Amino acid sequence: MAALPRISIGVGAVVFRNEEALLVRRGKPPFKGAWTIPGGGLEYGERLEDCALREVREETGVEARLIGPIGVFEAMPAEHDAEGFLVHTLLIDYAAEWVSGEPVAGDDASDARFFPLDEAHALLAWDLPRQALAAAIETRARISAMKGL
Repeated sequence: MAALPRISIGVGAVVFRNEEALLVRRGKPPFKGAWTIPGGGLEYGERLEDCALREVREETGVEARLIGPIGVFEAMPAEHDAEGFLVHTLLIDYAAEWVSGEPVAGDDASDARFFPLDEAHALLAWDLPRQALAAAIETRARISAMKGL
């Protein structure tokens, strides 16, 4: 009997440290070896915000503070693992600010580093994390303007 189609929920964060963004290199499919923002699967009973911070911590060792949601993105299933997600996935992303720690790859990340924003944008492997980075930059600027920073 074939498995029933399912929808997966992933939660991630664009973490800023001054004018840099934190990226991870994926250590497993989908997109193994590609740079993306830290994130992963929502666990049953876990709040979205807690998941975002847990994933940042597990994948990079960095502590962050959320500054706001940036959007919900949707990844449709691909035919083959090398092409992307095998299940329909909703990605809920946040903007965050670095609090402490230097990036060290952990969990399913093979590398973790801060990059200048333009370099981070160029390194991102696919459209959804590029959209998340752009939305996070806008969110950060809007929040800073509201605070008069």
